[in-house]
Formats: sequence, C-alpha cells, structure tokens
Amino acid sequence: MNEVGPAAQAPDSDDLEDLFENAPCGYISALANGRIAKVNRTFAVWTGYEAEHLVGRRFLDFLTIAGKIYYETHFAPLLRMQGFFNEVALDLVCADGTTLPVLVNAVVRRDGAEGIRFIRVTVFNASDRRQYERKLLEARRTAEQASLALQDFNAMLEARVAERSRALDRAWRLSPDLLMIAGADGVLSAVNGAWADLLGWEASELVGQRFEVFTHPEDLAATQAVFAGIVEAPLTRPYEGRLRQSDGSYRWFAWTGAFEDGQVYATGRDTTAEHEQAAVLAQAEDALRQAQKMEAVGQLTGGLAHDFNNLLAGISGSLELMQTRMSQGRLSDLDRYMNAAQGAAKRAAALTHRLLAFSRRQTLDPKPTDVNRLVAGMEEMIRRTVGPSINIEVVGASGLWPAFIDPPQLENALLNLCINARDAMPEGGRITIETANNWLDDRAAHEHDLPPGQFLSLCVTDTGTGMTPDVIARAFDPFFTTKPTGQGTGLGLSMIYGFARQSGGQVRIYSEVGQGTTMCLYLPRHYGSVDAEGALLAHSAVLRAEQDATVLVVDDEPTVRMLVTDVLEELGYTAIEAADSGAGLRVLQSNVRIDLLVTDVGLPGGMNGRQMADAGRLARPGLKVLFITGYAENAAVGNGLLEPGMQVLTKPFAIDALASRIRNLIPG
Repeated sequence: MNEVGPAAQAPDSDDLEDLFENAPCGYISALANGRIAKVNRTFAVWTGYEAEHLVGRRFLDFLTIAGKIYYETHFAPLLRMQGFFNEVALDLVCADGTTLPVLVNAVVRRDGAEGIRFIRVTVFNASDRRQYERKLLEARRTAEQASLALQDFNAMLEARVAERSRALDRAWRLSPDLLMIAGADGVLSAVNGAWADLLGWEASELVGQRFEVFTHPEDLAATQAVFAGIVEAPLTRPYEGRLRQSDGSYRWFAWTGAFEDGQVYATGRDTTAEHEQAAVLAQAEDALRQAQKMEAVGQLTGGLAHDFNNLLAGISGSLELMQTRMSQGRLSDLDRYMNAAQGAAKRAAALTHRLLAFSRRQTLDPKPTDVNRLVAGMEEMIRRTVGPSINIEVVGASGLWPAFIDPPQLENALLNLCINARDAMPEGGRITIETANNWLDDRAAHEHDLPPGQFLSLCVTDTGTGMTPDVIARAFDPFFTTKPTGQGTGLGLSMIYGFARQSGGQVRIYSEVGQGTTMCLYLPRHYGSVDAEGALLAHSAVLRAEQDATVLVVDDEPTVRMLVTDVLEELGYTAIEAADSGAGLRVLQSNVRIDLLVTDVGLPGGMNGRQMADAGRLARPGLKVLFITGYAENAAVGNGLLEPGMQVLTKPFAIDALASRIRNLIPG
C-alpha cells in the first residue's frame, strides 16, 4: 500500500498563509523603489505597528539615523549589484520609540526580462546580542569584503566604459559611412567626418540644420516618411535617397537607423557608384536591344526580299511567257502560265498577310465567337492535315466564355499550331487541343504580360521533340525557323503572336526537350452573347444583276479602280470612279443615285475612307459601304465596331469574293 498520510500531503493555501504570518522571523516584500508591499504579523508585533500602517512605507524609514546611513552606504549598493545581502545588523525604531536590534537578509526576485519583481526582506530578532555577536562580526567582515569587491567592480566598469568610449570615438571618426544623430524633429545634433569627405559639408554647417535642407527635392516626401517611421520602429531595410553636396550636385546613400532615448541614430552608406554602374548597364542594355532590333530588321528585310523575289520571278516570268505565246499564236499553254502566276500572287498575298499580322496592323473583323464551336468545326480539317499517324484529342471546357475575335484568323492560328505540332512528331504522336477559362490576378497577369481579368485559353499540346530555352526565346521572331531551308518561312508563329496581341491577348510557350510542347493562346473574355452561326458567303460564280444599281468606287490606285469597275460592269452595275476622298464626298453629297460605296481606307484628300463614309451617310442615311484595304490601322475602320451595312474586304482579294460581297450589299 502506497497511501500518503496527511503529514505528507502538500500544504494548502491556508497553511502557507498561517506559516507566513506566524513565522518566528519577520517577512517583508518590497517593490523595486523600496516601498513595502506586504509584511507578516510577526514583524508588525515586533515593531508595534499595524500591518496596514507599514504598507507603502520604506523599510529604510524604520532604521535609526546611523542605520540609515550605514544601510544606504553599504547594503543598498550591495543589493543592487549582487541582488542580495545576508545577516546585516541594524536597529529598528519601534512604534513606542524603542529600538529593536535585528539581523536582516534581503534578496531581489527578478522576472524573465531581468526586471525586479520584488525584494524579499527577512528580519531576525537580535535582542540577545551575545547569541548573535559572532554572526554579526562575520557579517561586518563580509560587508567590508563586499565593499572592497564593489569598489574593484566599479573601477573595472569605469575602465571598460572608458575603453568603450574610446573605441566608439575611433569608429565615429574613422567610419567611411555617414553617421548622424538627430532629434525627432529632424534637426541634426551630431555628424561624423565622413560628411565632409563625401559631401563637402563641415560639422558646423550641418549641426542645427534640418536634414530636409540637404535632401533632393524628388526624394523629400519619401525621406520624410521614412524618417517619421524610424521613430515608430527601427529602419533595418536600407532606404536609398540623395543628399546635396556643397557644390550643388547629389550623391546616393542607403540609410538604416533607430530611435533611442529621444534621438535618431542613423548610418548612410554611399551607393552613388552602384547607381552610376546601374545607369551604365541600362545604357548598354538599351544599346544591345537596339542592335538586336536592327539585326531583326535586317533579317526581316533580307528574308522578305528573298521570298518576294522568288514570287515576283514566278509572276513576271509567267506573264512574259504568256505574252510570248500569245504573240506566237500558241494559246494552249496559257492556262499553265496563268495558274503559275496566280499561285505566286496568292503566296505573295499570304506572306503580306502574315507580315501584317506580325506587325499587328492587319485589318481584323472581330465577332463574338464560341471558341469550342470553332474548334469543333476545325477538327475534321485538322485530322486530314496532320495525317493518320497523329492522334487528335479535343478537350473543350464546359461553360467556356465567348471571345471577341476574328474567327478566320483564329482558325488560321489553330491550324498553324497543329501543323507545327505535327512537324515536331515525325514518328507520330498525340495532339491535344484544350480550352479553359482563366482568372488572372495581378501576379499571374504580370507573368503573362496581360492586364488582370478574365481570359479564355486555347492550348495545343504535342508529344514531340520539345524546344530548348534559346529556341523558345526566338520562336516569335520573324523568319526564325528550325525547319530545313525551303520548308518554312518562319512567319507562322510571328503571325500568331501578332494576331493574339492585336486581339488584346497573348501567346505563351511551355516546353521541355524530349517531352513535348504546349502553345497557349490567351484571349480576353467577351461579356456579350454569341450570335447563331451564319452561313458563309460562297465564292461561286456570280450571276449578273437583275436590276440597275450604281456603285461609287473611291481608290487612289488606278489599277484597283479598273478591276473593281470591270467587276461591276460584269455584274451589270453602273460604276462611278473617284481618286480621292474629296472627289468621293462631292459625289456622295450630290443628287446622283448611289446604291453602294466601295472605298479604300487609306485615301488622299484630307479624309480616310471611314471618315468619308461617315460624312456621306449624313446625306445618305443607311448607305451600304464596302471597305477594301491592304494596310490600315484597325482603328481606321472602327476597331471592328462597324456600323450596320458596313463590311471590310482585305487586299489582295479574289475577284469572285469581291463580286459576292457586292451582290450581298446591293439593296434588293
């Protein structure tokens, strides 16, 4: 049995209180300032005071005059230095005026931060002096030894303080950084010699001045805010600002500091050389970028000249041979040369179109578009294009947001991406076409070089050879290609990049060598609805008109006017020609019947084609307009926001496409 008897149990609080109150010695708890916070009954009985009359007074107040002097000169310092003293012989003055000889022990109790919680004083009755004579003598000797030790300790402290002061003084004088002491109001009270070395100001010119006097005006507000913040919390992360030199120029300094004892202590490291080096580096980077731009322009013009020379050779050579055969009366070969010339002209048009897309100057015809439906409509064509060795997987996001883009251009971009993916998998593989909705916060938008907001993505992923980082860095450069000579123009990705940027989006490459590549188009969300898919215009033979109509043709290029006029005559319409916007507007403001306006966008005469059309519609509300353009800022035709009855046809165009547009726009 391990039962614990009552005697072995821990005493409760009542027992402890009784033990404290009725102990054979007096107990006093004093605060750090020496005031009594609590005494026991034994001490009160000895001195003849009520306990409540003792609380708040100092233990020192109950000593005789000699005891007070002896206590303050010997034992109070001892208590402060070592935290305790023992067996000090003193005389207490009781309430009735008598004295009570006592032996006193004291100990300081501290908290975790080394602050004084309280001072515990234990008082023993020493009336029987003979009983304690030996102990009192030993206490006196101990006190004498403590006094000597205290003197030695004080001397040691004084020596250390003196040495530390000399060290601090040397550091202050020899520091290469700016050192300063200032009041909370910003007035300098002390500076070191580095101010004269770095800025040319002597201490006499600085002390008593506010730091704002020497701060660069552009940095003043930020510097004042930082200085005010030092009063609240130390400045540990360096703040860089400029200070004025005595010659009026400025130098950069990185400041740290703290606020102590009502003063701001701060250190400023000279960073002027670092800023100058950064400026030189920035200039070098600008020069490098300019050189890279010039190199890119050289590659662009060289590649463009090479491709167009080949195409022009095909066109001019075919025309010359046609002329020769016609002069010889040999008409059997004309179709072959005509097809060759037309094919070269179409390739030249495609090359120009890609260049305009890369430069973001192509004329787009954006419409609210269901991208999932567009991909589904392209799927069969893509399968036929990439061949049977490539598996196609389409993953369309449910609830995909609509996009406001030019659908044919997006189809062209998607087909180009799939062809590139096919070429990266010569042994076959898998292409995944995936759509998704994306919320881009500030961080993600910064990474994608887009404004924050909602975007939908169209991604094409292959399992091919992948790209190295240097290839990814140059993938969108014009005429850059990894394909063998003659197998690629290097404009496919450039065209996709230009289309994406012109549409308000972005294109990004994610690739690992040997693992494959993902090309993602990010397009801004359209918040309107998507109209039902309309039927495409058929480029078929166009019948002659069954009714009379008059068409105004405005173009500064005679050849284009001739071609359009001939088409109109073939259709049975009457054509009126004008070579500039001024002449065209005069016709529009006349009483001549006009059923359709066909105009270039870039025109001489003070107005562009859109401005002329808008002015003409003031006199002829609802006038149908067909813009034909080969190079124009999209803004010139309204950024795709054309009014009803207006359409755009991009040069060069097929004659049957022009005829179909005209027939569909003529009223009736």
